[in-house]
Amino acid sequence: MRTTGQVIRCKAAILWKPGAPFSIGEVEVAPPKAKEVRIKVVATGLCGTEMKVLGSKHLDLLYPTILGHEGAGIVESVGEGVSTVKPGDKVITLFLPQCGECTSCLNSEGNFCIQFKQSKTQLMSDGTSRFTCKGKSIYHFGNTSTFSEYTVIKEISVAKIDAVAPLEKVCLISCGFSTGFGAAINTANVTPGSTCAVFGLGGVGLSVVMGCKAAGAARIIGVDVNKEKFKKAQELGATECFNPQDLKKPIQEVLFDMTDAGIDFCFEAIGNLDVLAGRADSTSLNWLLIIWQRS
Repeated sequence: MRTTGQVIRCKAAILWKPGAPFSIGEVEVAPPKAKEVRIKVVATGLCGTEMKVLGSKHLDLLYPTILGHEGAGIVESVGEGVSTVKPGDKVITLFLPQCGECTSCLNSEGNFCIQFKQSKTQLMSDGTSRFTCKGKSIYHFGNTSTFSEYTVIKEISVAKIDAVAPLEKVCLISCGFSTGFGAAINTANVTPGSTCAVFGLGGVGLSVVMGCKAAGAARIIGVDVNKEKFKKAQELGATECFNPQDLKKPIQEVLFDMTDAGIDFCFEAIGNLDVLAGRADSTSLNWLLIIWQRS
């Protein structure tokens, strides 16, 4: 591409200080260095993580920074040594990188790459940023920074996807979908014929519902205070849905009573400690497994 090796000027949503609103401005995005990929971001999601940052709950961040980690786009150029993707490929970003070589990546029971633990996720491997604005260096976020029209990411934080995949949808696989679906399939190991309850039917919760259905659960009960979410939840696999505000008894008591011995697998996809604490009461006493998704 004609932009290969050149600085690209584009728009980005910059967070200049804690508690400040996003500021849309022009940034300069430097070419990728060794083992790095520059991507044209086509679609990105807004995750609860970013919402917490905007609420000043992540005060350990360095500012100014460009947030965003649920992204999908097209590879514009690659740095030296990149072998897994090439210009023109459709890709999604990975908030948790996969080097494929460390003990964590090679262990089927985990996916927390050691390189993520050892790296400074607001800077690239050489300790510098690829973003500048008006001569000032801008920090990365999670090695992804998808709230920019172009971003530079480590090769291990990029995954090639099918050429026909709709980028405006698959961007959610970068975090929300994989978190929920993976909680059911990989973490909880939902069993065929089991009964599951999913508290919170947002993006993560609906992904849990799909994961439970894929695992063969016989009964999937959705719980949310917003009844407008019930139709979509049932389309995706929920067998029934309840609004706790419509019940005369606490939801955990209702679920325990209606399932004889309690729920087999209970998922909390809200990020509310009070809700989490009450979920144990609805779960079978034979085995207690609560998967908590902290947004």
